[in-house]
Amino acid sequence: MSTHTQLAPPAPEQSKKSRNSWRRLLADRWAVAGAGVVAFFLLVAVAAPLLCALAGQDPYTYDLDALTEAGVPIGFGGGISTEHWFGVEPVTGRDLFAIVAHGARTSLLVGVGATVVSVFLGVLIGLTAGFYGGWYDRAVSRVIDVLLGFPWLIFVIALGAIVPTGLPKPLLLVAVLAVFGWTSIARIVRSQTLVLKRRTFVVASTAVGAGPWHLLTRQLLPNLTATIIVYATIQIPSMIGAEAALSFLGVGVPPPTPAWGRSIGDAVSWVQTDPMFLVFPGAALFLVTLAFNLLGDGLRDALDPRTRGLNR
Repeated sequence: MSTHTQLAPPAPEQSKKSRNSWRRLLADRWAVAGAGVVAFFLLVAVAAPLLCALAGQDPYTYDLDALTEAGVPIGFGGGISTEHWFGVEPVTGRDLFAIVAHGARTSLLVGVGATVVSVFLGVLIGLTAGFYGGWYDRAVSRVIDVLLGFPWLIFVIALGAIVPTGLPKPLLLVAVLAVFGWTSIARIVRSQTLVLKRRTFVVASTAVGAGPWHLLTRQLLPNLTATIIVYATIQIPSMIGAEAALSFLGVGVPPPTPAWGRSIGDAVSWVQTDPMFLVFPGAALFLVTLAFNLLGDGLRDALDPRTRGLNR
């Protein structure tokens, strides 16, 4: 006889819970607004070349005629005009709208890519550590403690000085941020796995002969899905902010590749003469970070109604 205790509730009950979660999410106006802003920036990132073509600009062409001899943009708001919708960059005259639009690609690519890799590593390591325990669990816990206390920013700055120039910086940033970003989700998944593996449905499945693969993929992992989704949504703005901070410090994506963080860093020295140079990339970074956080909070409340209102 080969029966396994089923983790998931019957299909009608599961479908009802899914519908209730969707209703709770759609009833949260802030979460819906956050999802709309995220979708908008994703669309901008994907369609950046088309949008810039419609504006007749690109983020790499210099327009020195739009600058004074001192390198300051000519005209209102840093050179805002029908030709340059957001004005131009000081010194170079590059179109600021094109820089912000293409910068969305860099920020979202690094942020989403680093989140996907770090969540995959964290779930894999945390799930197996909590399930198998023993020396493996102890070793994982010690590695997590070390990485959480490691000065990763200093390490990245030093790494940026020695890596070959031919290595794509976005991929390097994704790898570095993922290596230092998996620890938090691993701790969460490990702690929940330790609780779940003592639950009746896991003990019963083990008693009737279920193997480790079945227990991990069919019993434990589905129970962690909501936690993983919420954590990933909240982790993305952290990764975007980390990429912006590294670009601000000059160790992120190298110029002339557009990046919001580097634009903000360059704009600091021009804030007195051209404040709009700081406003547009800064507003874009602020909005996308806020939107992901609002969406993450909404998903948390929708998937686990017990948390509704506790952090608001």
